[in-house]
Amino acid sequence: MKNLMRYAFPTVVFVFTAVTTAQAQGSLSIEQVKDGLYSISGSGGNVGIRVTTEGVILIDDKFPRNFAEIQELVSQVSDQPVRYVLNTHHHGDHSGGNIEYINISEIIAHQNARDNMVRGNQDAPPRLVFTDQTAVYLGGVEVRAFYMGRGHTNGDAVIYFPDLQTVHGGDLLHTIAPFIDYANGGSSKGWVSTMNNILSLDFDTAIPGHGDVMNRNDVVAFRNQMEAVRARMAELIRSGMAKNEASERIRTSDLSWTMQADGLFMQRSIPGFYDEIAAELGR
Repeated sequence: MKNLMRYAFPTVVFVFTAVTTAQAQGSLSIEQVKDGLYSISGSGGNVGIRVTTEGVILIDDKFPRNFAEIQELVSQVSDQPVRYVLNTHHHGDHSGGNIEYINISEIIAHQNARDNMVRGNQDAPPRLVFTDQTAVYLGGVEVRAFYMGRGHTNGDAVIYFPDLQTVHGGDLLHTIAPFIDYANGGSSKGWVSTMNNILSLDFDTAIPGHGDVMNRNDVVAFRNQMEAVRARMAELIRSGMAKNEASERIRTSDLSWTMQADGLFMQRSIPGFYDEIAAELGR
């Protein structure tokens, strides 16, 4: 594993039950994405589970309250302990479970994600960080983590499973309208560039931070809508639109994100989005 230290891990015993289709367990559900790769959905962000013969690699860990349920679902697909947790970013619905995993697994995140956790006084920031890319090699399986640029935040990691042609994009990928976290380095312009970097990878399947599993065409469509909402905001600002008019005037049936009045894009991103595009235009 590039630029990361090795650690010893305690032994944890699990009961193994095979899962081939989506199964519910309390508030969460698990489904098989590909051979040896599963996704847990429900409360919080989507968790990825990569099973190996020497242990399990988790992608994100939801909220602290989900720990026992995640462990139970992991035990349905592997009799091995969780040895690594890769945080896609710092938000608590993706990294809140760190407080439970920090003493039984090694947690890894981008340096900026850790900095955001520390600044926000979050519990159990990761002990291992990377700046460009790193990888975990476990049980003959390679899981790679890339920093491909700003987008949702300034510390988003893209997790790549090269043998399965699959990515876990965290909140860089959504099947619903996204949230641009400007307070923590988010950027719509950066997001487009980052999406292009993701699309340079060889993949046909993507686990988003929230929503159903995506295919490559879905990822392209997401990138395209980000470009389109940027173009629309720029057009409206050039026409003289004031900031307090943006939430109403950006709405158009051609752009599904703008029609989700209760979505995070419309509820929380528009003021910063206006400011970002206005600055690009020199307004």
